[in-house]
Amino acid sequence: MSDENNQWERKLLEKLASEALVEQRRKRRWGIFFKLIGLVYVGILIASVLGLTATPSLEVSRHTALVDLDGVIASDSLASADRINSSLRTAFESEGSVGVILRINSPGGSPVQAGLINDEIKRLRAKYPEKPFYAVVEEVCASGGYYVAAAADKIYVDKASLVGSIGVVMNGFGFTGTMEKLGVERRLITAGENKGFLDPFSEADPYQTEFAKQMAEEIHQQFIQIVKEGRGEKLAQNPELFSGLVWTGAKSVELGLADELGSIDTVARDVLKAEDILDYTEQDSFAERFAERVGVVFGQGVRSVFPEFGARQTLGFQ
Repeated sequence: MSDENNQWERKLLEKLASEALVEQRRKRRWGIFFKLIGLVYVGILIASVLGLTATPSLEVSRHTALVDLDGVIASDSLASADRINSSLRTAFESEGSVGVILRINSPGGSPVQAGLINDEIKRLRAKYPEKPFYAVVEEVCASGGYYVAAAADKIYVDKASLVGSIGVVMNGFGFTGTMEKLGVERRLITAGENKGFLDPFSEADPYQTEFAKQMAEEIHQQFIQIVKEGRGEKLAQNPELFSGLVWTGAKSVELGLADELGSIDTVARDVLKAEDILDYTEQDSFAERFAERVGVVFGQGVRSVFPEFGARQTLGFQ
């Protein structure tokens, strides 16, 4: 009987010690958790108060203003009309800027976004006629990128730049053959005979295909008109100029799509006579970049403190 009591007491003590250890670990984890929340809050508060951004201050010293158009032109990209136009306005408005350079590295994108940028450049050039506006192409200036460049006083390129692609494309896929092989039936219900316009899971409709071609052609003609207005008599009489082909920078000068070979430095130094270059490209503020990373870092921290949360919390913090 004595041995049984001793075993019972020993098991009870072991259980109490184990529970005490678990409780101690739980308290430590929650302590780390709330400290993590505090650090995140303080970090966001500091970033918001400082309001650190990549936008330059309006310096009055004589300089060349630079704006970067980099990547695909789209409403949700760094090359959106909102961002580029805001940057251009700041560059033109600066008392110290003697001219504005738009550095382009873009394969194109939305014709609407490109058109909005083109329109704003024309407006700013009319408002600030004393400030020349130049486009400088580095790697590529194609399609929508060239739509924007056509608004410049002059276009400078590298001899190996890729320039042109004055055309419009609408693309997609047709999966009807694949669906037949898989035994999948498409059930599309619409109100309006063309509501399922170019549906990739239905057979191609000749009328809709022709309608899409007409839309593309209409936008193409708008593109051609913009280029002709911007480049004027500089354009060579070449039947392939608006065919969608892309040319090297050297060839684009011959065709009148560009004016001269040049770079940011040579245009600032030799053309604008202002070697100091100030970048006006609008970027996410420090606070915004910090906030974007908070979710990921915070999630990683919580999972390291509470590994038992596992996959249930992963979705919430990704």
